[in-house]
Amino acid sequence: MPSDCPRAPSSTAAVLALAVGGFGIGTGEFAIMGLLPEVAADLGVSIPTAGHVISAYALGVVVGAPVLAVLGARLPRRALLMALMLFFALGNFASALAPGYLSLNLLRFVTGLPHGTYFGVAALVAAGLAPPGRRAAAVGQIMMGLTVAVVVGVPLSAWMGEALGWRAAFALVGAIGLLTVWLVHRHVPHEPAPAAASPWRELQALRQPQVWLTLGVGAVGFGGLFSVFSYIKPTMLEVAHLPPQGLPFVLALFGLGMVAGNWIGPKFVDRHLMATIAGILLWGAAVLALFALTVPVLPLAVAGTFLVGTLGALGPALQVRLMDVAGEAQTLAAALNHSAFNAANALGAWLGGMAVLWGWGWASTGWVGVALALGGLAVFAASAALQRRAPVRG
Repeated sequence: MPSDCPRAPSSTAAVLALAVGGFGIGTGEFAIMGLLPEVAADLGVSIPTAGHVISAYALGVVVGAPVLAVLGARLPRRALLMALMLFFALGNFASALAPGYLSLNLLRFVTGLPHGTYFGVAALVAAGLAPPGRRAAAVGQIMMGLTVAVVVGVPLSAWMGEALGWRAAFALVGAIGLLTVWLVHRHVPHEPAPAAASPWRELQALRQPQVWLTLGVGAVGFGGLFSVFSYIKPTMLEVAHLPPQGLPFVLALFGLGMVAGNWIGPKFVDRHLMATIAGILLWGAAVLALFALTVPVLPLAVAGTFLVGTLGALGPALQVRLMDVAGEAQTLAAALNHSAFNAANALGAWLGGMAVLWGWGWASTGWVGVALALGGLAVFAASAALQRRAPVRG
């Protein structure tokens, strides 16, 4: 798209193009959680051990987000987004061909590298296209692609995994990545990098205590969602006694919960940012405790799965918070938000798996989630106390 095209007519198509990328990334990240038994059987490992593949991808995001955001600071944002998504697509095609457990872990780590920077840059582009006072809504629209992935992409991948094998799911994600490259090229306006952009300027974000505290809220507080969802299939089948054919419905219901959280949450963020973050964390602790207590009762377990999904509302809230506290280092800070969430992914999947290995049962993942949500709330309380002494905008 020429650089002199007006922004307004292209904004809807641009956000949709970016959201398709979010859909692909979300499908790639979450599909494996519904396919762990198939992966474990194919690779000859236990289900909790297969869960390390989830952590490997998440750690790739944690590492890749700051590195690629700094290295790409001088690139035009559209070109950077296309390069990141092409890398992601190739990583998923390679994952579909992984010959064993160790190689799959390595390939998932590599595939996760562009995840955080893509979402961070996409959020900045969407916020730049949004009218004043609508930043959170614009960021929520980008995140909506990820949440719709849980409604549509993950059940589709689960079905493909059952019918064609788990490798077909990764091939599907690679195809979505290639589609995103074309859509971004076609619809996202070209903008040169900011004149003063540099790796050094981006690194200045790391000098801000509030950046670290906000990242800590995400890394700990969001882990509860992943401690439950990483093992949702065996939990629903073995504890709630869900018929296997009902699993795609439950996965879609979890995704609908995330859609609801990403739709409702941003409505409060632009007006009451700090109160909204605290409220989401408290809601998370309550919902995760309820899930742990009621999962043996099938109808309540199904409803609880939807409620756990609503914790996705934390994503846009923390993204906006980082925009407020990062100063001029917007790209790195925005990308690091997804490092934090995938640190939560790795932490939640690891702690949930350990709880199961220690013999506490699949329902114990909910109590692990309660501890993580309350831990995130403690980090947030420290951030709020610091802000009262040294206020920042937002």
